[in-house]
Amino acid sequence: MAAVLETQDLTYVYSPGSPFARTAVDHVNIAIEEGESVGVIGHTGSGKSTLIQQLNGLLRPTSGKILLHGKDIWAEPKKIRAVRFQVGMVFQYPEYQLFEETVLKDIAFGPKNKGLSDEEAMEKAKEAAEFTGLKRSLWEKSPFELSGGEKRRVAIAGVIAMDPDVLVLDEPAAGLDPKGRDVLLAQIGSYHQHRKNTVLLISHSMEDIARTADRVLVMNKGKAAMFDTTPNVFARSAELETMGLRVPQVTAIMTRLQAMGCPVPSGVLTLEQAIKELLPLVKKKEADENAQ
Repeated sequence: MAAVLETQDLTYVYSPGSPFARTAVDHVNIAIEEGESVGVIGHTGSGKSTLIQQLNGLLRPTSGKILLHGKDIWAEPKKIRAVRFQVGMVFQYPEYQLFEETVLKDIAFGPKNKGLSDEEAMEKAKEAAEFTGLKRSLWEKSPFELSGGEKRRVAIAGVIAMDPDVLVLDEPAAGLDPKGRDVLLAQIGSYHQHRKNTVLLISHSMEDIARTADRVLVMNKGKAAMFDTTPNVFARSAELETMGLRVPQVTAIMTRLQAMGCPVPSGVLTLEQAIKELLPLVKKKEADENAQ
């Protein structure tokens, strides 16, 4: 597969040349393939937020390059706005950016900015609203009348409506209750499955990353410490802990069972996978006990 996004020795220094200079991203080289779902993790101050803000030109690198479809996004600085339509960014608590009279008008704002006609923008808005699970009864309501989870989906739909090649979500489930979190992640998963585009999910929740990501990028002290398949990354639990990170709780339990001699496989990431592996063992144990 071709890389949709690639970084070459990407480096970002805050306050360069001053006594307060700090390297937030340090010679990062990664390639993200078309259509994959990538999780980005790292403790506070690891450089993950600074990294993703460079991917669509919100921050200009101190040195190094970002390639989008093989082209340097800063080759023509005057065209950087076009990059932001191709790499759509959803920030943490995006519902604070809602402002239009109705849900559909808010979602249509981005497509209209992209140059689409009112009719085309409204069609894109309806399609995005469907993708994010917003009921039709909400479409003509003020976004400010909605629940927290619904507002979040409106904000995400506004970026999806621009049909970006890459969708970047920074802590999309932050502050939501467990049910709202599950609904939102399911909708993001459905969107990714149907659109077949690239999704980057930044999250502090290892469980969310385990459920959604094909590969995981681990940022630590400004560097790309790991970039591998999700099972391979979470199999390195001891290394992750030295970086202030932990594997999903289910993975930790299964690893502990394995260490105790239980015949369970490595790389179990979700509760559903754990049940699938443990249920036959429980049934076998019950059958053995009944046979005695």
